[in-house]
Amino acid sequence: MAFFKTLLIILLVYYLLKFLVKLFAPKILSYAAKKTESHFKQAFDNQHSSEEDNIGDVIINKKSSKKKANSEKVGEYIDFEELD
Repeated sequence: MAFFKTLLIILLVYYLLKFLVKLFAPKILSYAAKKTESHFKQAFDNQHSSEEDNIGDVIINKKSSKKKANSEKVGEYIDFEELD
């Protein structure tokens, strides 16, 4: 009898969670979409306003890329097969 009671509780919890997810998922997703949209809009506005402040300024960003001697291309790799 305890097995059936446990199984019934598990099924009830499963269907209750399934119902609640169907009920609240659209609201949660729309909230997340609005929050993401406002974040991107704020980032765009910050970038756009900073570009207006720097009109006429010249900015040079140097990226130092040091190549190691090991990474240089030495030659081709040839795979030899032994013939009998």
